[in-house]
Order: sequence, then C-alpha cells, then structure tokens
Amino acid sequence: MSPNPFLGVLFHWLGGLASGSFYVPYKGVKKWSWETYWLVGGVFSWIVCPWALGLVLTHDLVGVLRQQSAGTLGWTYFFGALWGLGGLTFGLTMRYLGMSLGMGVALGYCAAFGTLLPPIFKSFAPTIPVAQTIGEIAATTPGRVTLAGVAICLLGIGVAALAGLNKEREMPDAEKKKAIAEFAFTKGILVATFSGVMSACFAFALTAGNPIGEASLAAGTDPIWTGLPKLVVVLLGGFTTNFIACVALNWRNRTGYQYFAAQVRPEHAQLTVAGGEHGGGRAGAVGEVVAARDLKVPVLSNYLFSALAGATWYFQFFFYTMGETQMGRFGFTSWTLHMASIIIFSTLWGVYFREWRGSSRRTHALITAGLAVLVLSTLVIGYGTYLGSGGAH
Repeated sequence: MSPNPFLGVLFHWLGGLASGSFYVPYKGVKKWSWETYWLVGGVFSWIVCPWALGLVLTHDLVGVLRQQSAGTLGWTYFFGALWGLGGLTFGLTMRYLGMSLGMGVALGYCAAFGTLLPPIFKSFAPTIPVAQTIGEIAATTPGRVTLAGVAICLLGIGVAALAGLNKEREMPDAEKKKAIAEFAFTKGILVATFSGVMSACFAFALTAGNPIGEASLAAGTDPIWTGLPKLVVVLLGGFTTNFIACVALNWRNRTGYQYFAAQVRPEHAQLTVAGGEHGGGRAGAVGEVVAARDLKVPVLSNYLFSALAGATWYFQFFFYTMGETQMGRFGFTSWTLHMASIIIFSTLWGVYFREWRGSSRRTHALITAGLAVLVLSTLVIGYGTYLGSGGAH
C-alpha cells in the first residue's frame, strides 16, 4: 500500500481531536485529588489500551517484542520515561493555564523540538532510524514545501500563545478564576516550558522503536497498525514516571485512600465542584466548596470518567501511528501535524468552556488568526508530503 499523505493528515487530525479533548472527562471527576484521577486515567492510557489494541490488531505482539535487542527496547523505554515527565507536568499545565493557553505554549515547544531535532541529529548520527537529514530534506522542492509548512505551524503556535498572553494581561483575576480555578501565569509558563521540551522525547521514542514496527510488519501485521507495538514500550516508560510521581503525591498529600474510599476525609472536603478547571481540585481550591458534612464520593463515576479520559488520551497516538504510516519519507512532519491539530481542538474546547470570556476583540482576533494559520500549515505539510510521494505525477 503506497502512502496517502492526505489520509495521513486526516488521521493526525483525529489524533489531535482525541488529545485536545481528553481532559474534558476529568471535569466530571468529583472529590478526588489531581494525582488520584491522573494515575487512574493513566493506567488506561499507558497500560490497558496499548496492550488491548496491540494484541487485537497486530500479529504476535509478545513475540515481536521478545525478538528486539536490549538497545532497541532500552532506548525506546528510556525516551518514553523522559516523555512521561513531560506528560506528568502537562496535566499541571492544564491546571494553571487552562486548556487553550496551556496546550498552546507546551505544544509549541514540543512541536519545535519533536519535529526538527530527529532529522537534525541524523546529520551527526547517520545510523539513527530517520529517513533523511535536515539538509537532504531542504535540498528538494517537496522538502522545502514541507519545511515551510512546519515554519507556518510554529508561527501559528506563536500567535496562539500571544493570544493567551494578551488574555492574561487583560482579564481581571476574578474572571480568570471563574474559567480556571488555579490560574497562575508565571508558574504555568515555567511548567509548560518544561513539559513541552520533555514531551518532545516521545518523537525520539518512536524513532528508537522503529525496529519494533519493522518486526511487526515482518510478522504479518497490516502496515497501518505497525506503530502499535512501539506504543506498548514507549507508554510503559511514561507509566513508570507518572506512577512514581503520583504515588509520591498520594503519600505526601495523604490522598492514597481515595482510590477505594466511599467518603472523602474532612481535611480534603474543600474540593472544586463547579466553575473550576476540573472537578477534582485540591483542598483550598477556588470555587464552590463542599460542606464538611457532605463527604460522599461518587467512586464509580470517578473511575468511569477517568477511564474515559485515559482511553481518549491513548487514541491520540493510536491515530498518530496510523497517520505516520501514510506520510512517506516526510514522516518527520507527523509530529508537527499532531501538535497543530491538538492546539486547534483544545482551543475550541477552551472557547466552549468560556476560558476566553472577558478578552478583548484583539485577543479574539489573535486566537482566530492562530487557528487559521495552524489549519493552513496542515494543508501545506500535506501538499509537500504529497509532492514527495510522487503525487504530482
């Protein structure tokens, strides 16, 4: 099956929709701390879904993983663990900046590092499993068109982040707190920067795991599903990092009991239940608070909402690996397309949840322009990849 770049762009948009939407179900979680629902959702994101879909849709998943060298599995897992640090702090970014601004800033860093560094590194380390160096890409017309699309994407991300900065300057604190219970711009920007840089390691993990995909193809897996076995290893690394961090927070905040308790302890009774950024919140969060006598926890619905959020999150990379198989020799652009589509859909969710309420017309114009530029970038990248696959002929 020859690559179909426009189908690849569609798959990346579906992945972006999943990623841009995954945090929404967490708003239904009540009276759980952040670390509790993040870990519950993560079990489905990083363990249940990768193994379940990998076993169903690929051939001999366990055998394919067993035949890999220690180096392939080790590097894939290692970069996955580093990415896990970015994923962990990505959740904190949502808490402090909201869905639209948080994703815009974090994913700006992520797009730049994750897209351009692999082909740049190939110039110095020719043996890494990347199709072309940055010089080879830039030497052809399709490559230059594709790189122009990457540049347009980064411009769109910058415009979206500028809109968020304007919003922070214009909105009174009371309005910010109505939309985002724990809004903190400086803290959020620092967390988003760290998150974005570390999250780019996912692109390196997928590159390191290319031999796994090749072995899966040799085992008889349909080419479109050959990225799924890589996700088992990458996401195991991410699970390790997040598990350690969340359990440490459970221990520090004495919230470990929440996984099984039908009632919240009095010291954790003040949890955001309406008007805040998420349903779980920590003690003292701004928003409507629960009376001390009302300690009952909707345990079943909390698990269901967390599981839904986790499964939705996983599907971003389910579709990502499908899209990557369709991008031909310009597969490095998959990361840019993924980041752009996430920002588009997360910003639309931010508008729906009125995170931009109270902003000026200039700010609204900026965020609209940012979205338009991001959409344009996906079309340019898709066209450049189309040219590179011989579609012009």
